[in-house]
Amino acid sequence: MQPNLGPGEDFQLLLERQVRDMQSKAAALSEALSAAGATVRSRDGSVTVTLAPNGALTNLELGHRACELGPARLTAAIMSTVREAQRKTARSVADSFATINGDGESTDMVRSFLPPDPPPDGDFAAPESAEPERTPPPAATPPPPPPPRPAGPQQSAPRRRPPADDHFDDEANPW
Repeated sequence: MQPNLGPGEDFQLLLERQVRDMQSKAAALSEALSAAGATVRSRDGSVTVTLAPNGALTNLELGHRACELGPARLTAAIMSTVREAQRKTARSVADSFATINGDGESTDMVRSFLPPDPPPDGDFAAPESAEPERTPPPAATPPPPPPPRPAGPQQSAPRRRPPADDHFDDEANPW
């Protein structure tokens, strides 16, 4: 496949121009991605999370109201806030990629990995609906009794400990 060369252009100049374009796109994408992290605060201000552009949790702050929520609601508030920060960060990364790379197949692939949006009626501090705790069904029949011991001598004598060597004292060898 021959590249489309303009009049007076040679192949080396074309390649050098493409390399410069790719380098400037890479620099712009690197800069955009480094700024793509997100800080999100819960609606009531009890939880604030900060994520790096790769989605890593870099900071978690609990406000004064966090202690009043109780364990289940605080856990739900933290998880909800982290999920929102992840969605925001992922969207920012995808948008940065689209801005630099344009819309196309690669941008569509990047956007396919975006986390789903939350349900519209989700309460940040209410625990998510968990499945009820499942208990095993009652056994239809009781377990079988242990097998009987074979007839013969009752039990052998307990195994004896070997005599302690004189070079060990009781503290060094507790056995």
